[in-house]
Amino acid sequence: MIDIDEYYPLTPTQLDSYRQNGFIKLKNVLSPQTLAYFNSEFTRKVLELNTLHLSMEERTTYQKAFLQVMNLWQHSPIIKEFVFGQKLARIATDLMGVNGVRLYHDQALYKESGGGITPWHADQYYWPLSSNKCVTVWIPLQETSLNMGPLAFSVGSHQLEIGRNLGISDESEAYLQQALVKAELDELETPFDLGEVSFHSGWTFHHAGANITDICREVMTIIYMDKDMHLSAPTNENQLADWRQWCPGVEIDNLIDSPLNPILYQQA
Repeated sequence: MIDIDEYYPLTPTQLDSYRQNGFIKLKNVLSPQTLAYFNSEFTRKVLELNTLHLSMEERTTYQKAFLQVMNLWQHSPIIKEFVFGQKLARIATDLMGVNGVRLYHDQALYKESGGGITPWHADQYYWPLSSNKCVTVWIPLQETSLNMGPLAFSVGSHQLEIGRNLGISDESEAYLQQALVKAELDELETPFDLGEVSFHSGWTFHHAGANITDICREVMTIIYMDKDMHLSAPTNENQLADWRQWCPGVEIDNLIDSPLNPILYQQA
């Protein structure tokens, strides 16, 4: 059963948990059949479009973390069907308490066997967005053990103002590892069952361990934003690059409604 458009109801407790903690993990969101159907196409396009071919020893910390391929929906009608699915977009809408969501972009994150850590960071450092009404859904394409490097979260860290000027780097790992402990925030690091996904807010700090198995950790992600999101003036070079790549033609302070940012779900 392909279940990318079905309604997945959230309880008041789950909504409160997301808003208090800055993330939530949800079980049985996607069926094994759905993941099996789309997985082969995700992997085929990642292998086709990947441009990182250095040995692990030659890579930077960022490059060791994963193979990263973005906006796969533009390269495959099958992947477009998945990214434009209603189920995940509605969950994102409900979690953020907005009237609908647009696509910011999708990306595959394949942590190869022997791949290194993903350092502590918050995604919104990279995004020139006018509010914090944005969320990433992290979709493992297989059961993901602790040894494969599942995503781990700093509970409630979306409310901190520290570390928001740091991209993924050795510096962010060293600084945030200490700062989050000093802030006395708990960390949640647990395996992902097949069909389990997570949603985390743009300013929630998260990281992932190394993949010490002989299996590639295959993950698809989709970044959603409030359908009424406006473009904010970039505060770093990464945000400037994101503006040009993911919001083409949109002017600062205007609604982000480029052809790359369609509305994926809106309440009736």
